[in-house]
Amino acid sequence: MNSSATTLDQTRPILPVRLINGCGTLLDKSRIPRTRIRAVDLIETAKRRSGLDDFGRGDFFEGLSRLLDSCQREAQLNLIGRTVLRADLVRILCSRLFIQRDRKAYPSIARQEIREPLFIVGLPRSGTTVLHTLLALDPEHRVPLTWEVMTPSPPTSDNEKRRIQRAISSCNCFNWLAPTFRQVHPVGAELPQECVSLMAPTFMSDQFDAMYYVPSYRAWFFRQDLRPVYEYHRRFLQHLQVRHNARRWVLKAPTHMFASPSLLAVYPDALFVQTHRAPLDAMTSVSSLITILRRVFSDAVDPLTVCREAIDYWSNTLDRFLRERDRLAERRICDVDYAEIRRDPLAVVRRIYTHFGWSLSAKVGQRMRRALGSQLQERNGLHRYDLSQFGVQEAESAARFAAYCDRFGLVARRKHASGERAEKLVKR
Repeated sequence: MNSSATTLDQTRPILPVRLINGCGTLLDKSRIPRTRIRAVDLIETAKRRSGLDDFGRGDFFEGLSRLLDSCQREAQLNLIGRTVLRADLVRILCSRLFIQRDRKAYPSIARQEIREPLFIVGLPRSGTTVLHTLLALDPEHRVPLTWEVMTPSPPTSDNEKRRIQRAISSCNCFNWLAPTFRQVHPVGAELPQECVSLMAPTFMSDQFDAMYYVPSYRAWFFRQDLRPVYEYHRRFLQHLQVRHNARRWVLKAPTHMFASPSLLAVYPDALFVQTHRAPLDAMTSVSSLITILRRVFSDAVDPLTVCREAIDYWSNTLDRFLRERDRLAERRICDVDYAEIRRDPLAVVRRIYTHFGWSLSAKVGQRMRRALGSQLQERNGLHRYDLSQFGVQEAESAARFAAYCDRFGLVARRKHASGERAEKLVKR
């Protein structure tokens, strides 16, 4: 394999995956009609599998129906994509049923208070994962972990090892389907998880748009009032908090910037860390990530479309968030630069603690240093990407981010002699 090739160039399904999807293509060409997945059928399957029928308050049927329609009309899913879609949606529906059952069985869940949660936001691929991983090492902090988001019930430590093992198997399966994805983003059952997954049971979540090309669902989603989504997000946090509490939640998802008024309506005392990076570098990196991810589920992913959508979405989202953040007191938001995170992540962490008046103990600092050191022992590989693969007109795209760059003293794109970027993962 050419070591100078971009990660996107190196990404190709392994032979068994190609054979499975090839069988699916042959079936599609036959006269055997494909059975469409319907929301009502998935709901009945989840009820039967869980033995429950109360999904709790809040409508989710329209979101589920629109997502299914968009996936089946637009996403061009391969056989693995269709299989994963159905299994994932049934799992999410079952989680919603179990969460509602637990909320009745454990009255303490509804009494949980979520105080001053910290949201790490910023352009995607701007160091948010590194900061989330490091801040998670402080016992004062609580983060959603992949395994507990996948199987949140029961809200106790019962069957914890089995639930973790189930999540490990799921992560291993994904790594088998997409072996190069680990070079782009860490995947692990006990790693911190982006909290857009907490919104998935409402079926209004950016999680689905990242996995599948669903333009009609995306357009519908952008028009919705997202306050009920954040209310469910809070209910999910309450559920997780019963099992394990800490002084504050540390949460991460760049897309929170899109819906900050809804977020602040539910979490009026929220704190923020905003990371900053040259926008076109961030857009190229996230477009590479999404292209690699979507190619697990579809054989017809267009990198140019992915990048065009990313530039559109993130330029508009930044403009929206910058207007909203001006209403916040300065003490509630801390700005950090991606280059600083790459150069000295611990110095950035110390600055965050100082900004918010938190105490960073020597023991926690040492734990963070060991975590950073251990990543040097791991074979994570590099995420390599190149702007030219995504058909970006640099001057035109830079204009979309001009106001953001002017405000924070950024250039649209950091210049490298090779024209290629490479990122090293930092894992927990």
